[in-house]
Amino acid sequence: MKLHNTLTEVTNRIIRRSEKTRTRYLDQIRAAAEEGPGRSRMSCGNLAHGIAASSGADKAALKSAVKTNIGIVTSYNDMLSAHQPFAEYPAQIKQALHEIGAVAQVAGGVPAMCDGVTQGQPGMELSLFSRDVIAMATAIALSHNMFDGVVLLGVCDKIIPGLLIGALSFGHLPTICIPAGPMRSGLPNPEKARIRQLFSQGKISKDELLSAEIESYHSPGTCTFYGTANSNQMLMEVMGLHLPGAAFANPDTELRGALTKAAAQRCASIGISNDAYTPLGQLIDERTIVNAIVGLHATGGSTNHTIHLIAIARAAGIHIDWTDFDELGSISPLLCRIYPNGPADVNHFAKAGGLGLVIAELLDNGLLHEDVQTVAGPGLRAYASQPVVQNETLSWQPSPTNSLDENIIRPCAKPFAETGGLKLLTGQLGRAMIKISAVQSIHQVVRAPAKVFHSQEEFLDQYNTGQLEHDMIAVLRFQGPRANGMPELHKLTPCLGTLQDKGFAVALVTDGRMSGASGKVPAAIHVSPEAALGGALGKVIDGDMILLDAVAGSLEIEIKPEDWAARSQAIMPETTQTGMGRELFSGLRQLSGPAEQGALSIPGLGEQPKQEGT
Repeated sequence: MKLHNTLTEVTNRIIRRSEKTRTRYLDQIRAAAEEGPGRSRMSCGNLAHGIAASSGADKAALKSAVKTNIGIVTSYNDMLSAHQPFAEYPAQIKQALHEIGAVAQVAGGVPAMCDGVTQGQPGMELSLFSRDVIAMATAIALSHNMFDGVVLLGVCDKIIPGLLIGALSFGHLPTICIPAGPMRSGLPNPEKARIRQLFSQGKISKDELLSAEIESYHSPGTCTFYGTANSNQMLMEVMGLHLPGAAFANPDTELRGALTKAAAQRCASIGISNDAYTPLGQLIDERTIVNAIVGLHATGGSTNHTIHLIAIARAAGIHIDWTDFDELGSISPLLCRIYPNGPADVNHFAKAGGLGLVIAELLDNGLLHEDVQTVAGPGLRAYASQPVVQNETLSWQPSPTNSLDENIIRPCAKPFAETGGLKLLTGQLGRAMIKISAVQSIHQVVRAPAKVFHSQEEFLDQYNTGQLEHDMIAVLRFQGPRANGMPELHKLTPCLGTLQDKGFAVALVTDGRMSGASGKVPAAIHVSPEAALGGALGKVIDGDMILLDAVAGSLEIEIKPEDWAARSQAIMPETTQTGMGRELFSGLRQLSGPAEQGALSIPGLGEQPKQEGT
């Protein structure tokens, strides 16, 4: 299938833009690979420290520096449902590797926090920066230089991006991501949303709300809605960093165990000393990143990845921006309806044909690069399949050629929408992203007076006292990475949804985030530059008429140029940046770059390529 012209044009533009930084990165990882396995260059004292705690057989294998050693970087903790299953994975991985004459060591752990727990709480101000902490923790784990390959145990929002950013600093090492899978379906998502809205209207008690939430989030595994965590898993498949079909097998199943074993053994077979050597830094290239963006659009994935994918790409020397997202979105049909874009959860999605069907459909219509490298071997076509276990043997079979439920997955010939779920907005107020896959067409253009807020609490106080019963565009500013760490603002969703249901024209404009659960209310998010860096949101006052037009891709304020120029910039209000560990992150806030540059607090990765003549 001939590639779509826009796909080719955007890919070539990214290659040209990234030429210098990508060349420098590839030179760096080639030099590391040419040095050979790290253990072979260690002093006796170094190596003795590195194998002191190993068992007799493993110690002998590591001492010889002949057998492949896989480093395990894990995000295990037993408070968070998505990561609790990882408790058993190191033992399973080690056993799987022993069967083929290889060994493994737990290289280190990384923190894993849950936005679902911290949503609307002070801890949410650490959430985005946890990604960069995870990246640095991954680098520390791998810095011992004991390994021939890496397996990354992670699932959720900042964890997968952080693990990848860190692992890309060791891009000469083959790397496979191993997920834990989603929990089984609980309370249907539309019912959960209905109950949340009833609570926001004061019609049910907190105990009733808690009972519903516990029915939704009820067991080990990832949350089942299609937020950032499950968008992560989709991306790992489309980027070829999972074994095919690994994303949505439930925990504690025979299939999940078989996939974990196979991933460990595959990592050893593509290790640094093997003929099938597949370094992470070469696998993730410009085509892989473009595939990831198309996958995000086609499935209606998380807005958070308009930040995270930029950061991951930069870690590999590749530079992308929101214009690339927007142009690829214009050719990517929306093929999936998964909550919050529809009633189905990821378990229903998997049963309807899953990622294998979606990848096949995109490949067959020239919307993905097929000629990429993956951890399963050359070519993305292997991911148009689904894993099965028969007689205790894992194998792959072709995915269904047609959707088993067209309310959840559709072909390119009759998509849910002709274009992708994410769109770029530009105008006098800056550049922003909006997720429109769950926004009805009648709500995609909103013209209303501004109502300015400086915190979620201020919004909620006015909502609870009935002061917001009117058309408005809520402008919530000083929520960017430099201001307070760019917390998600999902706590506003039920209230905004209620106002919309009452017939008011409402929207949100913010330099903060809204999460992978961005829903039915239009929200221009990640507005850049942020107000704390002199962005236009800092000049908006109550009553200014704002036009948010997701159809035309514009975000404008209706004011005479001379009046706008005369406006002074609002001063960021003093806020509490202490308590709940926030004081420890003051340095990261000061270093953080703009959202469109990945909101990175690691300056070396945030550098833009120098333009010719500068």
